[in-house]
Amino acid sequence: MKTTTTCTTNTVATTINIDPRLLQLASPTLPVGAYSYSGGLEAAIEAGLVTDAASVRRWIGDVLEHSVLKMEAPLLLRMIEQPEVQWNEMFLASRETAELRAETVQMGYSLNRLLPELGVEACPFEEPSFPAAYAQAVRAWGIAPRDALIAYLWAWLENQVMAALKAVPLGQTDGQKILLALGARLQEVNEEEPGNFAPGLAILSSRHETQYSRLFRS
Repeated sequence: MKTTTTCTTNTVATTINIDPRLLQLASPTLPVGAYSYSGGLEAAIEAGLVTDAASVRRWIGDVLEHSVLKMEAPLLLRMIEQPEVQWNEMFLASRETAELRAETVQMGYSLNRLLPELGVEACPFEEPSFPAAYAQAVRAWGIAPRDALIAYLWAWLENQVMAALKAVPLGQTDGQKILLALGARLQEVNEEEPGNFAPGLAILSSRHETQYSRLFRS
C-alpha cells in the first residue's frame, strides 16, 4: 500500500505517492552494516586527496559518475527485471579489491537473512551481492524499478556523505549541500552495457586494506 500526501497552495495541488517499503529499503536504519563501510573514501582521506567539502563533493561525484552510475546502477536494473545469477556474478567480479567485494557480500548476506522476517523469500543465489538481495525485495513488493534504483543510489550517496562527516570531518550543513548537489545527478544512469573504470578508487581501496588507523571496513 502506498501513502498518498496532498500538498495544497492557493493555486496548486500536488499528489505525491510514496511506498513506505521503498523508504525502508533506502533507510540508514536497514540493518545491513552500511555505516561501517566508506567504499574507499577513507583511503582517499588518508592519502590527502579529500580534505574539505569541495574535495569530498568532487571525490563522491567522480565515483558516482565513473563507477556507480555506469556499473552498479545498470546491473541493479537488470537484477530487478531479470533475476538471473549472471548479473550477480558480474557485479561481484566488478569489485576491484577484497574489501569492496567483502562489503557487498556482507551487506547482501545481512539483507538476505532479513528478507524472510519481512515476508520476502530469500534470494536463492549462493553468494548474493547487496544489489541482488535488494532486487529480490523490490520484485516481491512490486516497486517500480526506476523508483527502486533512485532510492538505492540515494542510500549509497547518503552513506558516503555520512562517512565524510565522520572522517574528514565536515559540518552537517556542508553534508546537506553535497547531498543537494549530487542528488540531482542520480537520474544520469547509463542503461547501456555496464562498464566500470575507476583505477584511482581501486588503488586506494587496495591501500586501505593495510592502512594502520581507520574507522571503516572499506
